[in-house]
Amino acid sequence: MLQFTQSGHQQMDNDAPSASSLLAGNKPTTEVGRVYNEIFDAVMDRRLLPGAKLTETTLCTIFTCSRTVIRGALAALAHDKIVNIEVNRGAFVRQPDVKETADIFELRREIECLIIHKLLALDNLDDHLDHLERMVQREREAFESGKRISWIRLSNAFHVEMTKILQNDVLTELMHTLCARSTLIIAYQNIAGEHACSFFEHQEILDLLRARNRTGALQAMQHHLEACEKRPSNTSAKPDPWQAFSIQRS
Repeated sequence: MLQFTQSGHQQMDNDAPSASSLLAGNKPTTEVGRVYNEIFDAVMDRRLLPGAKLTETTLCTIFTCSRTVIRGALAALAHDKIVNIEVNRGAFVRQPDVKETADIFELRREIECLIIHKLLALDNLDDHLDHLERMVQREREAFESGKRISWIRLSNAFHVEMTKILQNDVLTELMHTLCARSTLIIAYQNIAGEHACSFFEHQEILDLLRARNRTGALQAMQHHLEACEKRPSNTSAKPDPWQAFSIQRS
């Protein structure tokens, strides 16, 4: 028998915003939205790894809902390139290929350099940098105290929060999507949780922005994203989808 322990999910080291919460109103407060968010966050936290099979029957047990709800959530996740649905095989957490990896990080470099240009045009940039520096400090503290999930969440949230400063909802939504798909790539290339964006590199970018060093900030962002893309491949981890949801086997 499989049992979903709700309290187990809440007791994780999640002192940081979940990925699904970064865009307010991104998913409706429906049963489909609830299941979508739970699975999405498990993937973004690297509790649920690329290649993991998502079985409808077990997901119904975990979330105490109908197959219709599960299918709706999986279809939405497939639309957002988080899950692949294969005919006669079922649903699996997406495993990005080489071309997808190159395409996503190429676009991220272009978009995030554009964001730096736009940030440097703001008169009140320093006020916004204060907020981002507090986030990087929390990221560092989470890493140093061994709070793996909080560290991963804050590492990803940094790039979305930096984009939010510009108050362009479409650009923020695009960055949220790109960060989510980048997380899948990094999880697929590495043992879950072994790597995340470096808070040292985040701080360097902020320091250069505060100094209004456009060239340095652009180079630092390029280097940061190239490092994320080129981490060595290691796919030896065994995905266990039920552990991701605090499943107790009995």
